[in-house]
Amino acid sequence: MKYRELADTGILVSELCFGTMTFGGRGFWTAIGTTPQDEVNQIVNHCLEAGINFFDTANVYSFGLSEEMLGVALEGKRQDVVIATKVRGRMGDGANQVGLSRVHIMNEVHASLKRLNTDYIDLYQIHGFDTLTNMETTLRTLDDLVRSGKVRHIGCSNLAAWQLMKALGISEFRNLERFVSIQSYYSVAGRDLEREIVPVLKDQNVGLLVWSPLAGGFLSGKFTREGQDDEARRANFDFPPIEKERAYNCVEAMQEIATNHEVSIAQVALGWLLHQDVVTSVIIGAKRMEQLEDNLKAVDLELSADELAKLDEVSQLPPEYPGWMIGFQNTNRRPEELAQS
Repeated sequence: MKYRELADTGILVSELCFGTMTFGGRGFWTAIGTTPQDEVNQIVNHCLEAGINFFDTANVYSFGLSEEMLGVALEGKRQDVVIATKVRGRMGDGANQVGLSRVHIMNEVHASLKRLNTDYIDLYQIHGFDTLTNMETTLRTLDDLVRSGKVRHIGCSNLAAWQLMKALGISEFRNLERFVSIQSYYSVAGRDLEREIVPVLKDQNVGLLVWSPLAGGFLSGKFTREGQDDEARRANFDFPPIEKERAYNCVEAMQEIATNHEVSIAQVALGWLLHQDVVTSVIIGAKRMEQLEDNLKAVDLELSADELAKLDEVSQLPPEYPGWMIGFQNTNRRPEELAQS
């Protein structure tokens, strides 16, 4: 296992992070996974043996059960791991049991600490944007949690580029803790992140944690133009949305590469992400041990420049304004061209 620094925090996290959305299963979350505690223990132990030191969960996953089960599996191993969890989702029927208000965050951080059986959370992330709560209020609350020692660092998830940049600006202006990472959807079949968010991450030195790297299972090898596995999760839960024609082109290109390397299509999809310099860690999930074993092998896959170029070509986003205009206007501003003029 290789490790990468989380932004400039000095914390080293494994380039594969294990996501616990499949743990437990309550209500809506049964469609994602219903892994029982004994299997959770086996999966977590195998992750640790493979060198994974980074685990991601959220209070809303199975309405707290995922956090509880992760806490049980990590008992006695807390000092060896980096734990990330999230807050925003609805955790009850009350009017204030959702969102990013000071009331909800303060209530939920204590609940998460108890469920995880820990005194602190390494990375506490807002799970999305809250249209009702002032961003400064949210950031001040998170800053207080860091100063109290309950939280070590803060991050965000599913924000637009302007929302992230606004938050970073508030943190700098008010001298508050800043988001060190964003957790976002990114895959070879879904590269929308590259339009606005990736440039912000590189400019502001914010880490990227990738969720759904296999596009909800579409890039697992179970979906081709010829047919699909009707037992696969995506067959019943078609999420996240993707442009299917482009995704099929990606699958076909990855199949050729996978055959040449004698690996799975899923490993190629994960390997492509691990070759992107903006990526800090890729979040994988597994309901079965064989899935985990296959995903773990992605860290050893070395894609050639030609293979990366082929995948880039078939997965390329269509040009969109103002991106194409910015590129056009800056064609003569590249250092190598300036040196020749």
